[in-house]
Amino acid sequence: MLDACAGIVDEVGYEGLTTTLLAERAGVAIGSVYQFFPDKRAVVQALTQRNLEAYLGRLADRFTAAELTDWWEGVGAAIDVYIHMHRTIPGFRTLHFGDVVDVHLLDDEQDNNAVIAEQLAEVLVAQFDLPDTARLRFALAIAVEAADALIKLAFRRDPDGDDAVLAEAKTLVREYLHRQVAAPAPSV
Repeated sequence: MLDACAGIVDEVGYEGLTTTLLAERAGVAIGSVYQFFPDKRAVVQALTQRNLEAYLGRLADRFTAAELTDWWEGVGAAIDVYIHMHRTIPGFRTLHFGDVVDVHLLDDEQDNNAVIAEQLAEVLVAQFDLPDTARLRFALAIAVEAADALIKLAFRRDPDGDDAVLAEAKTLVREYLHRQVAAPAPSV
C-alpha cells in the first residue's frame, strides 16, 4: 500500500490521494486500507516514516562505504543522499519528510526538519567525534532549514534539480556551518 501511495502522490499530489484510489491502485479492498490506516494522512505518515528510515539507512551506507575524513564530508553526504532520494524515490519529491501534509508528521513535539536535524546531529557526533553541543544542534537545525528550502527551489526550477541551485545550497550550508561549528571545514 505504501508503494501505491507513493505512486499516486507523484501523479496527483497529496490532495488528489484518496483511500479509494489507494485501495484500487494497491489491489486491495477498501476495508484492508482501513484495517491498517484510519485515513490518508496515516498512510502518508507511514510512507514518510519509511522514507526517513531509508534516508538514514542510505546515509549510514555512505558513511560506511566512503572514507569520509571530516564532518563536512558527512554533511555533504547527507545533502547528496537527500537530493538522490528527491530524484529517485517515488513520492519523496512531493512529500519530502511530510511537511506538505503536516509540519509535525514525524513527531508530535518537533517539526519534521527538527527531527532530521536531530538525527543528523547524532550521526555526525558519532561518526566524527564532534562535541555534542547545543550550538552544534542549533546550527544544524538552521542548516537543514536552509538546505531544504534551496533544494525545493532547485526542483521547482528544474524537475531534475537545478544543478547551480543545488551547488549553491551546499556552498551556503558549508560556509554557514564552517562559521558556526568549531571543527574546521576543509578549504573550498
